[in-house]
Amino acid sequence: MPSILPGPAASKDAIRLALQSWPDVDRYLQSCKGIIVPLGSTEQHGPTGAIGTDALTAEAVALELGQLSGVLVTPVQAFGMAEHHLGFAGTMSLQPATLLAVMHDLVMSLATHGFERILVVNGHGGNIATTKAAFAQAYGTAASRGLEVAPRLRCRLANWFMAGPVMRRARELYGDREGQHATPSEIAVTLHLHDSLINKQRSLPEPAPCGSIHGPADFRRRYPDGRMGSDPFLARPEHGHELLNTAAKALREDLENFLAAS
Repeated sequence: MPSILPGPAASKDAIRLALQSWPDVDRYLQSCKGIIVPLGSTEQHGPTGAIGTDALTAEAVALELGQLSGVLVTPVQAFGMAEHHLGFAGTMSLQPATLLAVMHDLVMSLATHGFERILVVNGHGGNIATTKAAFAQAYGTAASRGLEVAPRLRCRLANWFMAGPVMRRARELYGDREGQHATPSEIAVTLHLHDSLINKQRSLPEPAPCGSIHGPADFRRRYPDGRMGSDPFLARPEHGHELLNTAAKALREDLENFLAAS
C-alpha cells in the first residue's frame, strides 16, 4: 500500500531520525515508508559565504519539510562532489565514485529496514548526476539481494534551490544578480539560520560572469573569488526565512505525490 503523510509534527525533534530509538522507527514504518535525506556539500561560497552553505540549507529545508509532513529526516550528508572548488581553502570534497558509493549504501541501509520512498533534499548542483546514478545502482542491488521492498523502492532527488516557486522568488528579489554560485538566495537562508554570518557580509567587486565549470585550477582562474555572477551582499535574513518556507511548501506537495504513487 502507498504511504501517506503522517501529518505535521509538533517539533523538528519529533522527526529527526537521530533522536529516535529503533522501536520508534519500527512503529513509524507500520504507517509510513517514506524518509527524507538531506544532502549538501562543504565548499567555498565566495569571500563572504559560509563553507557549509549547501549542507546548512539542505538540512534546514529537509527539517522544515519533515515538520510540515511528519516524515522522518536523517542526519545531513554534509560532504558532496565539490572537486572543482578545491582551489579554495576549506573545501572538502568526495570524488564522484565515493559519493556514489555513499549514497548507494545509505539507500540500501534504509531499504533493508523497509523504507520504500527515499526523498533526497539536495543543496548542491554538483551532487545531481552522481546521486541519480547511485539511485540506479541501488535499484539493481536491492533486486539482486532479494529485498522484500525491491519492487516498490523509489528514490527521488529534490533540489530545493531549483523548485519553481524558489527560483521565481529569487529572481524577483535579485534579478540577474542571483548568479549561479554563492547566490544571494542560498546565502540569505544561512543568514536566517545563523546570526553570526551577518557580520561577514560586505559589498564586493563585480563578480566574474557565469560560464563553464571544469577542474579546480580552471575554476579558480575563471572565478577568482569563487562567485559565479552572484551578488551575495543583496541577501537579507528575512529573505532567507521566506525562501526556506517557500522551499518546504513547494516540496511538500512533491513529497505527498511521491509517497502516494504506486
